[in-house]
Amino acid sequence: MRLLLLRHGQTSSNVQGALDTERPGAGLTDLGHEQARAVPEALAGEDIASLRVSPLLRTQQTAAPLASARGLTAEVAEGLEEIAAGDHEMGRGHAAVAAYQENLVRWAEGDLDHAIPGGEDGHAFFARYDAALRSIGDEHPEDATIAVVSHGAAIRIYATVAAGLALETLDDQPLYNTGLVVLTGHPDRGWELSSWVNDPVGGAQLRGDTSHDVTADDTTDAVEDATEDR
Repeated sequence: MRLLLLRHGQTSSNVQGALDTERPGAGLTDLGHEQARAVPEALAGEDIASLRVSPLLRTQQTAAPLASARGLTAEVAEGLEEIAAGDHEMGRGHAAVAAYQENLVRWAEGDLDHAIPGGEDGHAFFARYDAALRSIGDEHPEDATIAVVSHGAAIRIYATVAAGLALETLDDQPLYNTGLVVLTGHPDRGWELSSWVNDPVGGAQLRGDTSHDVTADDTTDAVEDATEDR
């Protein structure tokens, strides 16, 4: 299976630096819709057999232009949602953001027992994400290309761990809105990284202000730029 893991377009929570992980979540900003409209042309060379989205509104809005252009149905798949922020839901301050980002590092280091207070541990996250991808893969031939619109932190940590990438990937490889990670393989047989596009697939000119986008990367600046909790 060839898996196109596309991050959703920009939301108001990305602009504000808020850990927005619960359903239905914020919708796309004007820039987010522009990023989404650029996706069909950017993926014009891909023979996409199926299009799946998470249960959160922003992924469904991002997928809509691609679904329309290809005559596909953007099917909601449970398990593809963002990593739960738990007690830090909608948090914007240093403590909340640092705890969320440290959680990713702990999982990348192999500590899957770790969990944010009120959130899920690594075992639960990888089990649900694997299950969602396995269910999708079981419906298609092994050489099929599947487009999945999901979330920044979820895609970054899943690709890093599942493809056996270096821990530094979480710092060195951001994933801005409508950035794309391509994996080949299967949850039961392992994954290989084919490509990692940091910028929006429609071009870097669509990136916008990412200084508070705390699920795009784990840089110190992203943590320090976070505003105070409300």
